[in-house]
Amino acid sequence: MESFGSFQLLLVIWVVLFVSCDSFMTTEVLALTAFKEAIYEDPLNILSNWNVLDADPCDWPGISCSLGRDHVIKLNLSCCSLRGFLAPELGSLSSLQELILYKNSLLGTIPREIGMLKNVKVLDLGINKLTGPIPAEIGNLTSVMKINLQYNGLSGSVPYELGNLKNLVELRLDRNRLQGTVPGDNNSSYGSNLQEMYDSHGNTAGFCRSSQLRNADFSYNFFVGRIPQCLSYLPRTNFQGNCFQDKESKQRPSMQCGASPVTPPAKSHPRANLKHQHAEKSPKHHEASKPAWLLPLEIVTGTVAGLLLLIAAFTAAKRCQTKPSDIIPWKKKANGKVHKNHLIIYMDPEMLKDVVRFSRQELEVACEDFSNIIGSSPDSLVYKGTMKGGPEIAVISLCINEEDWTGYLELYFQRVVADLARLNHENVGKLLGHCRETNLFSRMLVFEYASNGTLYEHLHYEEGCQLSWSRRMKIILGIACGLRYLHTEVEPPFTISELSSSSVYLTEDFLPKLVDFESWKTVLARSEKNSGSISNGGTLCGFQDSLEECHLDVQGNVFAFGVLLLEIISGRPPYCKNRGCLVDWAKEYVDMPEVMSYLVDPELRHFRYDDLKVICEVVSLCIQSDSAKRPSMKELCPMLENGIDISVSADLKECPLAWAELALAS
Repeated sequence: MESFGSFQLLLVIWVVLFVSCDSFMTTEVLALTAFKEAIYEDPLNILSNWNVLDADPCDWPGISCSLGRDHVIKLNLSCCSLRGFLAPELGSLSSLQELILYKNSLLGTIPREIGMLKNVKVLDLGINKLTGPIPAEIGNLTSVMKINLQYNGLSGSVPYELGNLKNLVELRLDRNRLQGTVPGDNNSSYGSNLQEMYDSHGNTAGFCRSSQLRNADFSYNFFVGRIPQCLSYLPRTNFQGNCFQDKESKQRPSMQCGASPVTPPAKSHPRANLKHQHAEKSPKHHEASKPAWLLPLEIVTGTVAGLLLLIAAFTAAKRCQTKPSDIIPWKKKANGKVHKNHLIIYMDPEMLKDVVRFSRQELEVACEDFSNIIGSSPDSLVYKGTMKGGPEIAVISLCINEEDWTGYLELYFQRVVADLARLNHENVGKLLGHCRETNLFSRMLVFEYASNGTLYEHLHYEEGCQLSWSRRMKIILGIACGLRYLHTEVEPPFTISELSSSSVYLTEDFLPKLVDFESWKTVLARSEKNSGSISNGGTLCGFQDSLEECHLDVQGNVFAFGVLLLEIISGRPPYCKNRGCLVDWAKEYVDMPEVMSYLVDPELRHFRYDDLKVICEVVSLCIQSDSAKRPSMKELCPMLENGIDISVSADLKECPLAWAELALAS
């Protein structure tokens, strides 16, 4: 009987272990599935072999398991060109020892659930596009030996909790936007507030507790203060490019260092003290002359005010508890329905802090109940409006239902807003703000309005004579200057998603403005499982470069610029059903001076042959099939600026009537 009882006990233990192991593996499969769903671009098809129906992920690319094949211990997808976000479910991989996602294009913030990976030894998220603060929960990775977060857009201060990582050997935080001081120990020269914070967490805090730390790189951030003495064994180059008070390493110019070290409070001025003393004495003087009925009245008033304050505080606390976070379904299922399990999206609070946020009601009033539609596409509607006491605006509203809006689309939308908001050039459309509401679902961008419409409309719908040769040359130079700014003067560089005559807007005096209305089109198309491009008047076709390639790289923009030059001088669209592709037609004339004039729009009465030769030379360089041979806009701009004549004398030569107009104007 005892032996039977022992057998039952062993059987129960075995079943419990089996079920627990199976549940562990199921949890890890779900975590990997969530990671896959948060990736919206996988050009190398690495994740296409991740079969979510397979309960055993050990044979999936990039996955390594334990000897018993019961736990995932390594996730290595470095250099895979993945674009997407870090799913918080990665924190469920409890046995993971290496998380390596080096050199991809991951967006958004680092989820704090990463701190649940107690067994991880290598955390490598270097060379991505991550933003926001470094979560303090990373200080819980007590087994970690290497952390690489270099080449991202991380901001905020370095959490002092990283000093808890006693096994940490290598730390790379270089080339981010981190600020504040580098946490050292109590003996470092920091401000009093920081000192008190360290004291409250023990005798020492910061990297001086990391006895195993051998290599750490803090270069090219915005750190201030002094370099901790305990890190003096590191090369001084590991601290360069900051705002340190250090003469041994090259630091940023003072203009770039907006933060200043903590200074002790200023001593009180004697006259201020006298006033303060007088203010303390005066109540005592008046207290004796108070009438007897005033005291009860003060007590009653104070009691009522206190009750009202308590009620207000209670109501506010309750609202904070009941108010939902930004909870959005992470991704749709194939049938179009959303997952029942919602995912809390962790937004980067710094990303949109400087971008104006309009309410839907404000824009509805400005755009006359959204009745003034000036443009449309399958993805968006464009409205014209006028802000109260402000400028005329163009409002781009995304055409997507709330049930189709996913977590990664929300994060991508915010990234687009942040990217557009940093642009400031006379030939680039200025983003004035955005609208993001959930009650009546809205996602809108608000730009300054360009009253003359698009270049496409003037070339193909309006009377061509409105765009004289001289005016077209000025437009070309403006576009070139705008692209040079976006490609070379903005860090990181910015590319126009679909550079065409439809993305060039003209002001009242025909100044060109590059506007990127379609930057989220690729993501929307992927979310709808639509691999085809969405057609419009300005879409390029027949190129050896794929449309997606033009979106992602500078060379794609250069190619599109060459096509745009052909469209401007010829008056032909990039593609016509009867005539075919513009590039194929133009190749017969671009390199042959004797027939080059056949490229010119027949509606133009005058043109300058010298200008045409320069433009054809630039076009030939831009439309080369080998993208590596295409020059940059920094090289092309001087060619156009030095070769094209837009002086007043050129206008007068072009049109004899201009002499009479000039005489009348004078």
